[in-house]
Amino acid sequence: MTGFGRSVTSYTMPLAALAMAAAVRASGLSVDQGSPDVRILVGALSSAIMFTTIFVALDHAEAVARRVGEPYGTLVLTFAVTAIEVSIIVSMMLHGENNPTLARESVFSTVMITSTGVVGICLTLGGWRHRKQAIVRQGTSAYLSVLIALTVMTLILPTYTQATGPGTFSAAQLGFVSVLSVLLYASFVFAQTVRHREDFVQGEAHDVPMRTVAHESIAISALLLLCGLIGIVMLAEQVAASVEDALAAYQVTQADSIVGALIAGLVLMPEAISAIRASFKNELQRSLNIAMGSACATIGLTIPAVAAASLLTGRGLTLGLPASDAVLLVLALFICSVSFSTERTTFLTGMIHVVVFFTYVFLIFVP
Repeated sequence: MTGFGRSVTSYTMPLAALAMAAAVRASGLSVDQGSPDVRILVGALSSAIMFTTIFVALDHAEAVARRVGEPYGTLVLTFAVTAIEVSIIVSMMLHGENNPTLARESVFSTVMITSTGVVGICLTLGGWRHRKQAIVRQGTSAYLSVLIALTVMTLILPTYTQATGPGTFSAAQLGFVSVLSVLLYASFVFAQTVRHREDFVQGEAHDVPMRTVAHESIAISALLLLCGLIGIVMLAEQVAASVEDALAAYQVTQADSIVGALIAGLVLMPEAISAIRASFKNELQRSLNIAMGSACATIGLTIPAVAAASLLTGRGLTLGLPASDAVLLVLALFICSVSFSTERTTFLTGMIHVVVFFTYVFLIFVP
Protein backbone atom coordinates (compact mmCIF):
# COMPACT_ATOMS: atom_id res chain seq x y z
CA MET A 1 0.00 0.00 0.00
CA THR A 2 1.52 3.28 -1.07
CA GLY A 3 1.13 6.62 0.61
CA PHE A 4 -1.56 7.57 -1.94
CA GLY A 5 -2.98 4.19 -2.79
CA ARG A 6 -6.45 3.06 -1.89
CA SER A 7 -7.11 -0.42 -0.53
CA VAL A 8 -9.70 -2.10 1.62
CA THR A 9 -7.34 -1.88 4.61
CA SER A 10 -6.88 1.86 4.23
CA TYR A 11 -10.64 2.36 4.54
CA THR A 12 -11.49 -0.29 7.12
CA MET A 13 -8.69 -0.13 9.73
CA PRO A 14 -9.39 3.41 11.03
CA LEU A 15 -13.06 2.50 11.36
CA ALA A 16 -12.16 -0.85 12.95
CA ALA A 17 -9.95 0.87 15.54
CA LEU A 18 -12.70 3.33 16.37
CA ALA A 19 -15.28 0.54 16.59
CA MET A 20 -13.05 -1.63 18.78
CA ALA A 21 -12.34 1.24 21.17
CA ALA A 22 -16.02 2.15 21.36
CA ALA A 23 -17.00 -1.50 21.96
CA VAL A 24 -14.51 -1.81 24.84
CA ARG A 25 -15.83 1.38 26.44
CA ALA A 26 -19.48 0.46 25.90
CA SER A 27 -18.99 -3.01 27.39
CA GLY A 28 -17.71 -1.50 30.61
CA LEU A 29 -14.56 -3.62 30.37
CA SER A 30 -11.48 -1.80 31.65
CA VAL A 31 -7.98 -2.67 32.70
CA ASP A 32 -9.28 -3.06 36.24
CA GLN A 33 -12.33 -5.20 35.52
CA GLY A 34 -13.14 -8.53 33.93
CA SER A 35 -11.42 -11.88 34.10
CA PRO A 36 -7.66 -12.03 33.37
CA ASP A 37 -8.21 -14.17 30.25
CA VAL A 38 -10.69 -11.73 28.77
CA ARG A 39 -8.45 -8.75 29.57
CA ILE A 40 -5.47 -10.47 27.94
CA LEU A 41 -7.51 -11.26 24.83
CA VAL A 42 -8.87 -7.72 24.59
CA GLY A 43 -5.38 -6.27 25.16
CA ALA A 44 -3.84 -8.45 22.42
CA LEU A 45 -6.60 -7.62 19.93
CA SER A 46 -6.40 -3.91 20.79
CA SER A 47 -2.63 -3.94 20.27
CA ALA A 48 -2.89 -5.62 16.86
CA ILE A 49 -5.59 -3.26 15.62
CA MET A 50 -3.77 -0.22 17.01
CA PHE A 51 -0.43 -1.00 15.36
CA THR A 52 -2.07 -1.70 12.01
CA THR A 53 -4.07 1.51 12.24
CA ILE A 54 -0.91 3.49 13.00
CA PHE A 55 0.57 2.53 9.64
CA VAL A 56 -2.69 3.20 7.80
CA ALA A 57 -3.03 6.60 9.51
CA LEU A 58 0.51 7.39 8.37
CA ASP A 59 -0.45 6.85 4.73
CA HIS A 60 -3.48 9.12 5.05
CA ALA A 61 -1.43 11.78 6.85
CA GLU A 62 1.22 11.71 4.13
CA ALA A 63 -1.46 12.10 1.47
CA VAL A 64 -2.78 15.21 3.22
CA ALA A 65 0.75 16.50 3.85
CA ARG A 66 1.73 16.18 0.18
CA ARG A 67 -1.36 18.07 -0.85
CA VAL A 68 -0.89 21.06 1.45
CA GLY A 69 2.88 21.18 0.82
CA GLU A 70 5.80 22.04 3.07
CA PRO A 71 6.18 23.10 5.80
CA TYR A 72 2.45 22.84 6.45
CA GLY A 73 2.44 19.15 5.66
CA THR A 74 4.74 18.22 8.51
CA LEU A 75 2.46 20.08 10.93
CA VAL A 76 -0.35 17.66 10.09
CA LEU A 77 1.50 14.75 11.69
CA THR A 78 2.98 16.91 14.42
CA PHE A 79 -0.35 18.19 15.74
CA ALA A 80 -1.98 14.79 15.34
CA VAL A 81 0.73 13.02 17.32
CA THR A 82 0.75 15.72 20.01
CA ALA A 83 -3.02 15.37 20.40
CA ILE A 84 -2.60 11.63 20.86
CA GLU A 85 0.13 12.03 23.47
CA VAL A 86 -1.79 14.66 25.46
CA SER A 87 -4.89 12.47 25.50
CA ILE A 88 -3.02 9.39 26.69
CA ILE A 89 -1.03 11.20 29.37
CA VAL A 90 -4.03 13.03 30.79
CA SER A 91 -6.17 9.89 30.82
CA MET A 92 -3.42 7.92 32.56
CA MET A 93 -2.84 10.74 35.04
CA LEU A 94 -6.46 10.30 36.06
CA HIS A 95 -6.21 6.49 36.06
CA GLY A 96 -5.79 4.99 39.52
CA GLU A 97 -3.54 6.64 42.06
CA ASN A 98 -1.74 9.91 41.47
CA ASN A 99 1.26 9.47 39.19
CA PRO A 100 3.12 12.81 39.29
CA THR A 101 6.12 11.81 37.13
CA LEU A 102 4.34 10.14 34.19
CA ALA A 103 4.08 13.32 32.12
CA ARG A 104 7.75 14.13 32.74
CA GLU A 105 8.88 10.66 31.68
CA SER A 106 6.72 10.71 28.56
CA VAL A 107 7.91 14.15 27.45
CA PHE A 108 11.54 13.31 28.23
CA SER A 109 11.22 10.05 26.28
CA THR A 110 9.72 11.90 23.32
CA VAL A 111 12.62 14.35 23.19
CA MET A 112 15.23 11.60 23.50
CA ILE A 113 13.57 9.30 20.95
CA THR A 114 13.18 12.08 18.38
CA SER A 115 16.50 13.91 18.84
CA THR A 116 18.66 10.76 19.10
CA GLY A 117 16.69 7.75 17.85
CA VAL A 118 14.63 9.08 14.93
CA VAL A 119 17.17 11.69 13.87
CA GLY A 120 20.00 9.18 14.24
CA ILE A 121 18.31 6.55 12.08
CA CYS A 122 17.41 9.13 9.43
CA LEU A 123 20.94 10.51 9.26
CA THR A 124 22.56 7.07 9.30
CA LEU A 125 20.38 5.40 6.65
CA GLY A 126 20.08 8.52 4.51
CA GLY A 127 23.80 9.20 4.72
CA TRP A 128 24.66 5.59 3.87
CA ARG A 129 22.40 5.65 0.80
CA HIS A 130 23.19 9.16 -0.46
CA ARG A 131 26.70 9.64 1.08
CA LYS A 132 25.99 13.28 2.00
CA GLN A 133 22.71 15.04 2.65
CA ALA A 134 21.98 18.75 2.75
CA ILE A 135 19.92 20.63 5.32
CA VAL A 136 18.65 24.18 5.65
CA ARG A 137 20.79 25.48 8.46
CA GLN A 138 18.60 28.44 9.43
CA GLY A 139 15.49 26.35 9.94
CA THR A 140 17.30 23.61 11.84
CA SER A 141 18.90 26.19 14.13
CA ALA A 142 15.45 27.60 14.86
CA TYR A 143 14.22 24.16 15.86
CA LEU A 144 17.17 23.67 18.20
CA SER A 145 16.83 27.10 19.79
CA VAL A 146 13.16 26.52 20.60
CA LEU A 147 13.81 22.97 21.79
CA ILE A 148 16.66 24.00 24.09
CA ALA A 149 14.65 26.86 25.64
CA LEU A 150 11.58 24.70 26.22
CA THR A 151 13.43 21.70 27.64
CA VAL A 152 15.50 23.75 30.07
CA MET A 153 12.47 25.74 31.29
CA THR A 154 10.21 22.73 31.79
CA LEU A 155 12.45 19.73 32.56
CA ILE A 156 15.57 21.16 34.23
CA LEU A 157 14.55 24.46 35.87
CA PRO A 158 11.99 22.84 38.27
CA THR A 159 14.85 21.04 40.01
CA TYR A 160 16.37 24.35 41.08
CA THR A 161 13.34 26.50 41.96
CA GLN A 162 12.82 27.26 45.65
CA ALA A 163 9.07 27.90 46.01
CA THR A 164 8.30 24.17 46.37
CA GLY A 165 10.17 20.89 46.69
CA PRO A 166 12.81 19.77 44.16
CA GLY A 167 11.45 18.90 40.75
CA THR A 168 8.17 20.76 41.13
CA PHE A 169 6.73 24.19 40.31
CA SER A 170 4.32 26.15 42.45
CA ALA A 171 0.90 26.80 40.91
CA ALA A 172 1.97 30.30 39.86
CA GLN A 173 5.25 29.07 38.39
CA LEU A 174 3.53 26.22 36.55
CA GLY A 175 0.96 28.54 35.02
CA PHE A 176 3.60 31.12 34.07
CA VAL A 177 5.91 28.59 32.38
CA SER A 178 2.95 26.98 30.59
CA VAL A 179 1.88 30.32 29.09
CA LEU A 180 5.45 31.05 28.00
CA SER A 181 5.73 27.58 26.41
CA VAL A 182 2.57 28.08 24.36
CA LEU A 183 3.67 31.59 23.37
CA LEU A 184 7.10 30.41 22.25
CA TYR A 185 5.72 27.49 20.28
CA ALA A 186 3.05 29.66 18.64
CA SER A 187 5.77 32.15 17.63
CA PHE A 188 7.79 29.31 16.17
CA VAL A 189 4.85 28.00 14.13
CA PHE A 190 4.18 31.53 12.83
CA ALA A 191 7.82 31.86 11.76
CA GLN A 192 7.77 28.39 10.19
CA THR A 193 4.59 28.82 8.19
CA VAL A 194 4.38 32.56 7.48
CA ARG A 195 7.24 34.89 8.29
CA HIS A 196 10.28 32.72 7.49
CA ARG A 197 8.77 29.81 5.61
CA GLU A 198 11.73 29.56 3.23
CA ASP A 199 14.03 28.63 6.12
CA PHE A 200 12.20 25.33 6.58
CA VAL A 201 11.73 24.28 2.97
CA GLN A 202 14.28 22.40 0.94
CA GLY A 203 14.11 22.06 -2.83
CA GLU A 204 12.63 18.78 -4.02
CA ALA A 205 15.16 16.13 -4.93
CA HIS A 206 15.34 15.45 -8.69
CA ASP A 207 14.51 11.78 -8.24
CA VAL A 208 11.40 12.38 -6.13
CA PRO A 209 8.26 11.96 -8.25
CA MET A 210 5.58 14.54 -7.63
CA ARG A 211 2.04 13.28 -7.27
CA THR A 212 -1.27 15.07 -7.41
CA VAL A 213 -4.32 14.03 -5.45
CA ALA A 214 -7.95 14.92 -6.02
CA HIS A 215 -9.67 17.16 -3.49
CA GLU A 216 -12.22 14.42 -2.81
CA SER A 217 -9.42 11.96 -2.05
CA ILE A 218 -7.79 14.41 0.33
CA ALA A 219 -11.09 14.95 2.15
CA ILE A 220 -11.51 11.19 2.57
CA SER A 221 -7.92 10.83 3.79
CA ALA A 222 -8.41 13.61 6.33
CA LEU A 223 -11.65 12.04 7.62
CA LEU A 224 -10.11 8.56 7.88
CA LEU A 225 -7.03 10.05 9.54
CA LEU A 226 -9.23 11.68 12.18
CA CYS A 227 -11.13 8.42 12.80
CA GLY A 228 -7.89 6.48 13.03
CA LEU A 229 -6.32 8.92 15.46
CA ILE A 230 -9.33 8.84 17.77
CA GLY A 231 -9.28 5.04 17.72
CA ILE A 232 -5.53 4.96 18.36
CA VAL A 233 -5.89 7.32 21.32
CA MET A 234 -8.56 5.18 22.95
CA LEU A 235 -6.80 1.87 22.25
CA ALA A 236 -3.37 3.16 23.28
CA GLU A 237 -4.83 4.22 26.61
CA GLN A 238 -6.07 0.65 27.13
CA VAL A 239 -2.74 -0.92 26.15
CA ALA A 240 -0.53 1.52 28.07
CA ALA A 241 -2.66 1.29 31.21
CA SER A 242 -2.48 -2.51 31.05
CA VAL A 243 1.31 -2.35 30.86
CA GLU A 244 1.39 0.12 33.76
CA ASP A 245 -0.71 -2.17 35.95
CA ALA A 246 1.38 -5.22 35.00
CA LEU A 247 4.62 -3.44 35.89
CA ALA A 248 3.14 -2.34 39.21
CA ALA A 249 2.01 -5.90 39.95
CA TYR A 250 5.55 -7.20 39.37
CA GLN A 251 6.99 -4.29 41.39
CA VAL A 252 9.23 -3.03 38.59
CA THR A 253 11.17 -0.08 39.98
CA GLN A 254 11.45 1.78 36.66
CA ALA A 255 7.75 1.50 35.84
CA ASP A 256 7.26 5.22 35.10
CA SER A 257 10.27 5.34 32.76
CA ILE A 258 9.13 2.25 30.90
CA VAL A 259 5.53 3.45 30.54
CA GLY A 260 6.72 6.92 29.48
CA ALA A 261 8.97 5.40 26.82
CA LEU A 262 6.11 3.13 25.71
CA ILE A 263 3.70 6.04 25.30
CA ALA A 264 6.29 8.07 23.39
CA GLY A 265 7.20 5.12 21.18
CA LEU A 266 3.57 4.36 20.33
CA VAL A 267 2.56 7.88 19.40
CA LEU A 268 5.82 8.67 17.57
CA MET A 269 5.74 5.60 15.34
CA PRO A 270 3.88 7.27 12.43
CA GLU A 271 6.19 10.30 12.48
CA ALA A 272 9.30 8.13 12.79
CA ILE A 273 8.39 6.07 9.75
CA SER A 274 7.47 9.17 7.77
CA ALA A 275 10.79 10.82 8.68
CA ILE A 276 12.79 7.73 7.68
CA ARG A 277 10.94 7.51 4.37
CA ALA A 278 11.73 11.14 3.63
CA SER A 279 15.40 10.59 4.44
CA PHE A 280 15.54 7.64 2.04
CA LYS A 281 14.13 9.93 -0.66
CA ASN A 282 16.94 12.41 0.10
CA GLU A 283 14.47 14.86 1.69
CA LEU A 284 16.48 15.26 4.89
CA GLN A 285 15.09 18.67 5.79
CA ARG A 286 11.59 17.23 5.74
CA SER A 287 12.82 14.43 8.02
CA LEU A 288 14.19 16.96 10.48
CA ASN A 289 11.01 19.05 10.23
CA ILE A 290 9.01 16.00 11.29
CA ALA A 291 11.35 14.75 14.03
CA MET A 292 12.41 18.02 15.62
CA GLY A 293 8.99 19.55 15.12
CA SER A 294 7.49 16.71 17.14
CA ALA A 295 9.92 17.32 19.99
CA CYS A 296 9.12 21.04 20.05
CA ALA A 297 5.37 20.45 19.89
CA THR A 298 5.53 17.84 22.64
CA ILE A 299 6.99 20.28 25.14
CA GLY A 300 5.30 23.41 23.83
CA LEU A 301 1.81 21.89 23.90
CA THR A 302 1.88 18.75 26.06
CA ILE A 303 3.40 20.37 29.16
CA PRO A 304 0.79 23.19 29.24
CA ALA A 305 -2.00 20.66 28.71
CA VAL A 306 -0.94 18.36 31.55
CA ALA A 307 -0.21 21.41 33.71
CA ALA A 308 -3.79 22.58 33.19
CA ALA A 309 -5.05 19.09 34.07
CA SER A 310 -2.90 19.10 37.20
CA LEU A 311 -4.13 22.51 38.34
CA LEU A 312 -7.78 21.65 37.67
CA THR A 313 -7.74 18.23 39.34
CA GLY A 314 -5.32 19.03 42.14
CA ARG A 315 -3.06 16.11 41.25
CA GLY A 316 0.65 16.68 41.74
CA LEU A 317 2.99 17.15 38.79
CA THR A 318 6.74 16.57 38.99
CA LEU A 319 8.65 17.91 35.98
CA GLY A 320 12.27 18.22 37.11
CA LEU A 321 14.49 15.43 35.77
CA PRO A 322 16.84 13.42 37.99
CA ALA A 323 20.55 14.07 37.50
CA SER A 324 21.26 11.15 35.13
CA ASP A 325 18.37 12.00 32.81
CA ALA A 326 19.33 15.69 32.85
CA VAL A 327 22.86 14.76 31.74
CA LEU A 328 21.50 12.65 28.87
CA LEU A 329 19.17 15.43 27.80
CA VAL A 330 21.95 18.03 27.76
CA LEU A 331 24.17 15.59 25.84
CA ALA A 332 21.47 14.99 23.22
CA LEU A 333 20.88 18.72 22.72
CA PHE A 334 24.61 19.42 22.51
CA ILE A 335 25.13 16.72 19.89
CA CYS A 336 22.22 18.10 17.84
CA SER A 337 23.83 21.55 17.94
CA VAL A 338 27.15 20.14 16.69
CA SER A 339 25.59 17.85 14.08
CA PHE A 340 23.59 20.63 12.46
CA SER A 341 26.24 23.33 12.68
CA THR A 342 27.09 22.69 9.02
CA GLU A 343 24.83 22.37 5.99
CA ARG A 344 25.44 18.67 5.32
CA THR A 345 25.42 15.40 7.23
CA THR A 346 26.85 11.90 6.76
CA PHE A 347 26.14 8.45 8.19
CA LEU A 348 28.78 9.08 10.89
CA THR A 349 26.72 12.03 12.14
CA GLY A 350 23.78 9.70 12.52
CA MET A 351 25.76 6.99 14.31
CA ILE A 352 26.65 9.46 17.07
CA HIS A 353 22.96 10.09 17.71
CA VAL A 354 22.18 6.35 17.61
CA VAL A 355 24.84 5.60 20.24
CA VAL A 356 23.30 8.16 22.62
CA PHE A 357 19.87 6.66 21.94
CA PHE A 358 21.08 3.17 22.86
CA THR A 359 22.53 4.62 26.06
CA TYR A 360 19.15 6.14 26.91
CA VAL A 361 17.34 2.83 26.31
CA PHE A 362 19.88 0.86 28.34
CA LEU A 363 19.62 3.19 31.31
CA ILE A 364 15.82 2.80 31.37
CA PHE A 365 16.27 -0.82 32.42
CA VAL A 366 19.65 -0.52 34.20
CA PRO A 367 19.57 2.91 35.87
